[in-house]
Amino acid sequence: MQVAKPSLLQNSKTLIVKVGSSLVTNNGEGLDKTAIAAWAAQISTLIAQGKQVVLVSSGAVAEGMQRLGWKKRPVEVNELQAAAAVGQMGLVQMYESCFAQHGLHTAQILLTHDDLRDRKRYLNARSTLKTLLALKVIPIINENDTVVTEEIRFGDNDTLGALVANLIEADALVILTDQQGLYSADPRKDSNAQFVQFEMAGNPALEQMAGGAGSNVGTGGMLTKILAAKRAANSGAHTIIASGREPSVLVRLSAGEAIGTHLEAVQMKIVAKKQWLADHLRIGGKLVLDAGAVNVLTKEGKSLLAIGVVDVQGAFERGDVVACVNADGVELARGIVNYNSQEVSRIKRKPSHEIEQILGYVEESELIHRDNMVLL
Repeated sequence: MQVAKPSLLQNSKTLIVKVGSSLVTNNGEGLDKTAIAAWAAQISTLIAQGKQVVLVSSGAVAEGMQRLGWKKRPVEVNELQAAAAVGQMGLVQMYESCFAQHGLHTAQILLTHDDLRDRKRYLNARSTLKTLLALKVIPIINENDTVVTEEIRFGDNDTLGALVANLIEADALVILTDQQGLYSADPRKDSNAQFVQFEMAGNPALEQMAGGAGSNVGTGGMLTKILAAKRAANSGAHTIIASGREPSVLVRLSAGEAIGTHLEAVQMKIVAKKQWLADHLRIGGKLVLDAGAVNVLTKEGKSLLAIGVVDVQGAFERGDVVACVNADGVELARGIVNYNSQEVSRIKRKPSHEIEQILGYVEESELIHRDNMVLL
């Protein structure tokens, strides 16, 4: 007899919640205010529990189609862009009004693949999201369909949700869909299909189980959700695929109820990131530290500040992985740097409060934050 497991969401603090088009628009009939209001109420409960929530919402194109009177999803990029531009207005207004009922502010963030591929824009997006979450603002993220082209599009918001999970190192990705979760086969065609409640993310067998897209409203099927879980697991985030029509699904998951399909990341979030940093083959450059900075990093586990750097070696950009070495050239740590090599050369040996005076701006108060560093 299999022992019941608790929800992977129970001990997760930072969550990405992705809601599909069919849920947001009641299968393409227009924005479902009742459903959106219910999710806003549930998310407000999670916020009160001390959790941080980012909402990745589909629905702009579907809402635009409804407003424009289109019955079939267009295939031409310019028509998709037009529908998205029209629908985005109603989508954001609806979320803003529903969350306002609970005293919460929302923020709209539209992303393209280029935003996450370019290291500066990647870090800027990350900093913005981190700041919004600290302010208890609910970021509403969608793909920027108004400017996207086939070469740069994510293709579905399941993938976007996984990328955002990687971006802010979320603990869990919750994909709300119109299905109960994953089955071993299509239950509509196979009476012997078994529901998959717990499995490891990235298991190749999951991709064989998943079918293709089955809706003319959205773009994703179960396969995209399985692949999204695999991608999210790269940064240690668990994934839950559950029905968005299940009453109070987010609150119940947070309470430990195992609803839907739970795909567990093989390794913990911190381990995944540290391993990625430790195994990084291309080091952008080196920062030579004084004895005080060496002690702060190795003994106190704190972030690296500019004042502890005595020399800069190599040319690197913000977001590159650099090595931290002592006076003898021994590598002690490596991490993601918040300033490029020219900027570091100007602010080395200077206290953090002088960075703005020297550079004219402040990206971060630390050169390398301790969350983006691994000791060797």
